[in-house]
Order: sequence, then C-alpha cells, then structure tokens
Amino acid sequence: MANPYAELFQAPGSRAFVSAGMLARMPISMTGIGLITMLSQVRGGYGLAGAVAATFALATAFCAPQVSRLVDRYGQGRVLPVAAVIGGGALLMLLLCTRLQAPDWTLFIFAALAGCMPNMSAMVRARWTEIYRGQPRLQTAFALESVLDEVCFILGPPISVGLCVLLFPEAGPLVGAILLAVGVTTFVLQKQTEPAIHAQLEQQGRWLITQPSVLVLMILLMAMGTIVGVVDVVSVAFAQHQGQPAAASIVLSVYAIGSCLAGLAFGALKLHMPLPRQFLLCGLATALTTLPLLWVGDILGLALAVFVSGLFFAPTLIVSMALVEQVVPPSRLTEGMTWLITGLSIGVAIGAASSGWMIDQFGAPSGFWVALVAGAVVLAAAVLGYRRLG
Repeated sequence: MANPYAELFQAPGSRAFVSAGMLARMPISMTGIGLITMLSQVRGGYGLAGAVAATFALATAFCAPQVSRLVDRYGQGRVLPVAAVIGGGALLMLLLCTRLQAPDWTLFIFAALAGCMPNMSAMVRARWTEIYRGQPRLQTAFALESVLDEVCFILGPPISVGLCVLLFPEAGPLVGAILLAVGVTTFVLQKQTEPAIHAQLEQQGRWLITQPSVLVLMILLMAMGTIVGVVDVVSVAFAQHQGQPAAASIVLSVYAIGSCLAGLAFGALKLHMPLPRQFLLCGLATALTTLPLLWVGDILGLALAVFVSGLFFAPTLIVSMALVEQVVPPSRLTEGMTWLITGLSIGVAIGAASSGWMIDQFGAPSGFWVALVAGAVVLAAAVLGYRRLG
C-alpha cells in the first residue's frame, strides 16, 4: 500500500520548504516559555516574567494576521525577511535589555515588537495549497502540518527551558532567534515553490475576520485552544496534588501522542464525506471527549482521559484548515489560515489563565470545568458552521 505522506514529497522542492519551515516555526514554541524562564532567573520572580510573556503572546496574536495579509498582497519573499528582522531583532534587544538590567518598560516594548514574527505554519500550508489545490493530497498535507505543529510544541518548550537552565538565562530565546533567522532565510530562498500573488478581487481594507464563516472557524479553534490550555495547566496541578509532579510530563506527552496519531491516521484516509459534515462530526466528538475529564481520580485516569481528549484535536484542525481554503479567496489564503492559528493561540492563553484561577479557588480537578464549557462552544460553533457552510 502506498504511503500517502511519502507521495506528498514527490512535488519538487517540498522537502526543502517543509524542513526550512520547521526550523522557522520553532521560535514561537520556544520564546514564551523561554522569556518566563529567563526573567524568573534574572529578576527572581514570575510576575514580571509572566507579564512580558503575555505581552509577546498578545502581540503575536495581533501582528501575525497583519503580516500574513501583507504576504498575500506582496509575496512571501518580500515580506517574510522584513517581519523576521523586526521580530527577531526585537527579541535580541529584549535579551540585551535583560542582560544589562534595563528598566522594565524596555522589556515590554521589545516583547511587543517581537510579536511581528511571521506565522510560519500558515506560510508552509500556503505552499502546500498552491501545489495540491483541489486535490485529495491537500488534506494529507494539512494533516502532516498539524502533526509537525504538535511536534514543535512538544520539543520547543523543554529545549528552551533546558538551554536557559544549563547554559545561561538568555540561551533559550537566543537559540529561537537564530532558528528564526536560519529558517526564514532558507525558506524564502525556495523560490520555485513560493505561492503566486493572486489578483486582489475584494477590498483590502476589510479584515477577513469580519467574514462570518472565518469568524465561526476561528471561534471553534479558540475553544479548542482553551481545552489545550486547560489540559496543560490542570495536568501539572493535578500531578502535584497527587504527589507525582514528574508525571505531568508523561500526561502531556500522552495528550500530544494521541493527537499526532489521530492526525496521521485521519490524513491518510480518503473520505468522500463533505467537509461541512466532517466539521460537524469532529466538533461533536471534540465536545464529547471533554466529559471524561470530569471523572478523573488518579494519574492513570488522567492520562487515559487526556489521551481520549486529544484524539479529535488534529482531525478538527485539519478539517478547519481545509474549510478556510474553500471559503476565502486565494488572494487572502495565508491571512485566513493565520486567523485560525491565532485563534488557537489565544484559546490556549484563555484556557491556561481561567483554569489557573479555578484551581486556586476550588482545587485542581475544578479546572476541567473550563474544558467542558469550551467543549460546548466547540459544539455550538460546529453546528453553526455546518449550517452556514453546508
């Protein structure tokens, strides 16, 4: 039986842009946790560290769609180097300010400017779309990218923390900045696979997020991100409450493994079901799989519950990306994909913050109620999306 993932790379240049894109997307997963680790070591607390990291996250959520919008208009080769220089340069200045013990306000300014880093996941997906638009292989390509996103967020944080602790406080974000420079440079040099600039058929002054179909997709991914944020925070708190803090890393790995395996399997399927119906079923399944989290009583139960919860994460993301490719014009595809990934990132922050508050007020297991509410939002968005897109 032919390997559908191997068949993807029959396209000339595909291996090169996927490898470069993987390097260039690592800084997003390394920078936030790296800033927290760095500043907590240098400044001796988590308040300032968390605020600076949150500034970076919010700036990324705002700037990434704007960068992608410019990419759709002027091309990857012209925009990505500028965005990488601004974002990476600001990150280096933030590290220098930390080293020189500069005033706190300088950290916030450069953290905000560092948010100009381009969303490389969307850039790679845009190249796959240009190659396989309208073909079944595009879903397989989106599945591969979802798994690579998971791998990035599995490997990035521990690498960044380890570098900060073992070498020097600024090491994690510094390596992230180097990977950004190398990855983006190598990526934009792959001219043969760069998407063409499509004619701008609609007014560019209007934000794409105001389009109802895109908004529904983003809300669903924001709710899914909230579930991820809840699982991250509550798993750590629950493992500590059980007296097994090291088990949290195992639980989170189980969650990621479940999502990766499901994503690979889903991408290999040749489904003939319409995408809106797949979207509805994935949303329903995602909502239902949050229910077992409420009955977790020990570490083994937690691992099994989060494994089940992660099974439909990657398939739902894959279908959502396929739908946005259908509902937005080719001239704004990168922007559309970036809004979805931005929604996911915002959701992770919401889930982490809200579940953390619940844990402080009512204990570790109470955080899972946030996941249940997010699951209900996923279901509502899936139903609304099915009615609008079906």
